[in-house]
Amino acid sequence: MKDKMVYTVNYWLKNEAGEVVDTSEGGEPMVFKQGSVNVIKGLQQAVEGRNAGDKLDVVIPPELAYGKHDPALMSQIPVSSFDGVEQIVKGMKFQTNTGGEAQVVQVVAVDEKEVTVDANHPLAGLALNFELEIIKVQESVD
Repeated sequence: MKDKMVYTVNYWLKNEAGEVVDTSEGGEPMVFKQGSVNVIKGLQQAVEGRNAGDKLDVVIPPELAYGKHDPALMSQIPVSSFDGVEQIVKGMKFQTNTGGEAQVVQVVAVDEKEVTVDANHPLAGLALNFELEIIKVQESVD
């Protein structure tokens, strides 16, 4: 059985307009081992079998990224539940401990009585446009 490979990759994540919204440029490149649970499947599939120096543009569907947007992960909570929060605005993030498990939710709507929060990953339901540059490929040592 062939050892798993370790990839060192520079990346540029772009929105639909082609604008860079996240990048490793100016920072540390992403390093991951094939099969890692910390890296989306679509990126792993995109670099598999590639070599150092390869550059590629890939579109990763939601199923191979952060999944489809799940409406069941959206909730409406009474404003009174946010006691101690001076002003609740769209985009704010809160950590909850619903069901004994810590979870981050984002405020997506606010009215006088209710706050709508979304526990989906912010990139859930989106196809991700990546430009990748493979810097190094090596066999895993473990």
